Amino acid sequence: MQSMRLPSRRLLDAVREGRPLESEFRHPQAAPPLCPAGKAVAISCEALLDDWYACRVDGTVVDAGAVTPDLDGLAWLVHRLGDGDVLAVIETMNGARFVHDRLELAGWDVRIADAQRARALAPLACKTDRIDAQVLAELARRDLVPEVWLPDPRVRGERERARFRLHLVKHRTMLKNRINQTLVAHGLGRPTRHLFGPKGRAVFERLPLPEPWQGTLRASLVLIDSLDEQIDELERELRALGADHPYVPLLRTAPGIAWILAYTIASEIGDINRFPTPRKLIGYTGLCPRVYQSGETDRRGALAKNGPNYLRWALIEAAHTAGRTSHYRPIIERMRDRHGRRRGSAIASVEIARRLSEAIWWMLTRNQPFAPAGAL
Repeated sequence: MQSMRLPSRRLLDAVREGRPLESEFRHPQAAPPLCPAGKAVAISCEALLDDWYACRVDGTVVDAGAVTPDLDGLAWLVHRLGDGDVLAVIETMNGARFVHDRLELAGWDVRIADAQRARALAPLACKTDRIDAQVLAELARRDLVPEVWLPDPRVRGERERARFRLHLVKHRTMLKNRINQTLVAHGLGRPTRHLFGPKGRAVFERLPLPEPWQGTLRASLVLIDSLDEQIDELERELRALGADHPYVPLLRTAPGIAWILAYTIASEIGDINRFPTPRKLIGYTGLCPRVYQSGETDRRGALAKNGPNYLRWALIEAAHTAGRTSHYRPIIERMRDRHGRRRGSAIASVEIARRLSEAIWWMLTRNQPFAPAGAL
């Protein structure tokens, strides 16, 4: 699809005067397609109040206003606009999934719009929630919504389990780091190698720590024990669910991917068929550099980091382990020779993660285990 430019000053004048925006859009097609729905409704999601704007396929304004993003507010909106032929567009923000599910249950055709791509289609000099809703409605009625994929409830549940485990592990690591900092601050260093094992717990009882640090250390150990129990329970649940997942056994054949990372990667990818090529999957991971091109200028910047953060983290973690294998070890050695040990290792991890992403695409689309011959 070719990009569409929207003159920001003329759009702002049209919004202030309450005029339809049809004359303000420029598109290379002579007659841009209209959405098949009878009404186009756009909703700009916020924490306490959602602005909405409704128009017909010919651009005629139906109504506009604000509604609370809860059950009562959305039920009032459906009653106000009807449950017939309605196309609703929601901007990607926190709470958009709840609004999407409730309106979809009411019989509406609901789509989630990528906020960044929508902003590129219609750049604005003045950006408010009300203007955002009006622009999204105009894009919806012309069938130009930059739609994003929304996982189904099953995939959402898989993601929540894997992400919550990572959340608990993160808090446990923070508590352990805090204990280490407390010991260093009091000149005790690291009294034993396995500080949080059985021997380390016995050492903690004999440490000459004054109050209140002794009390905070005991409280931290209690929290660590509680987190260990919850993490172990989650891991047992993930292991049982991963045994029935079609992607997990295949992912575990790749170097550096054990069953926890395999379940995380599988849940973050969702359906592999939505990526037509390996390049699309790599772009979804956000492991590609930003590209700046203008005329003869072609520069590469930092990583784009679009897509799920947890998928990118899992691939980088897998790359650290995969770099020790014979398939990917030459990449680390080559990058270290070129950029130094520290920076070269970081660059090599990203490169290996990209290659793992490509290998994962072929594995899941062909339903085949990892092929070492294609690693390099």
